[in-house]
Amino acid sequence: MRTIDWQQDRVVAIDQTRLPHELVQMRIDTVEGLVDAVKRLAIRGAPALGAAGALGVALAARLHAGDPTTVGAAAAAIRKARPTAVNLAWGVDRAMGRLPEGADAVLTEALAVLEEDVAANRALSERGALWLMRHVTGPVTVQTHCNAGALACVEWGTALGVVRALHERGALAHVYAAETRPLLQGARLTVWELAQMNVAHTLVVDSAAATVLARGLAKAVVVGADRVTANGDVINKVGTFPLALAAAHAGVPMVVAAPESTIDLSTPTGAEVDIEIRGADEIARWGDVKVAPDGTETLNYAFDVTPAALVTAIVTERRVIHPALGGRPDDDPPAADR
Repeated sequence: MRTIDWQQDRVVAIDQTRLPHELVQMRIDTVEGLVDAVKRLAIRGAPALGAAGALGVALAARLHAGDPTTVGAAAAAIRKARPTAVNLAWGVDRAMGRLPEGADAVLTEALAVLEEDVAANRALSERGALWLMRHVTGPVTVQTHCNAGALACVEWGTALGVVRALHERGALAHVYAAETRPLLQGARLTVWELAQMNVAHTLVVDSAAATVLARGLAKAVVVGADRVTANGDVINKVGTFPLALAAAHAGVPMVVAAPESTIDLSTPTGAEVDIEIRGADEIARWGDVKVAPDGTETLNYAFDVTPAALVTAIVTERRVIHPALGGRPDDDPPAADR
């Protein structure tokens, strides 16, 4: 089962809010339904959002054939569903570029986005595994954050794709997964995926991840990204920045695994990125239980910015970029890292 796909003229996707207790596939046949799924994180993860953006436009083009104005309005609504991850708008724009050719052409482009995502993530996973095997002595123990596995993509994964590739080579020792407050994508999703892969793993609270590194329990940090800006700043799930600081203190590589579609050369630095702020209930309540007094003010950042100087390597399907050494996403990398 792919995380997101197209079947019988509709979008189908795993409802990630139901995991790990239930594996449920949603059937989405309206643009409003797709936007809702994206906003409530039933569909999440940068590459999966790119696929959702493209498939959403394909859905709109079929529902409103011959009405480009309505399709354009639908595309705008999809783009705005979550502002931080660049892939959502990228997928929308790719599909919209084929709209003058008709609904079938839009669908063809959307399906191409899905297939390219699978190929890209497999390629970057292999590249990332080989990079770690060259730069880390012995079997690799990884600390990761949030979920950048198959559930965040069409299939396979980015950061967890690297973990999978290491595992298949017999080069993986263990994975420490941070829980990822407040919605627990690490505990609910990453741990579920690691169990499916039969990978040895340990769940830790977010505030313990730095101690895992300081005690030498992990030899590398491997995470995904929702956007990489032109200077090499990395925008990812909130909690990534402190993990990068801890990695720098511990002297272990901070590795970001993301497809080329996540690189946004039109945005100079992370300071220009619109960081999503989500609702108070995600941190002031635990399910139906209040955990903070009524009226408590909250600041629920969904993402943070990790400065380029703290990023050892950005691994894509085409190359490895070294921001901490002055490399930028538009630089031509050394031949050995291509």
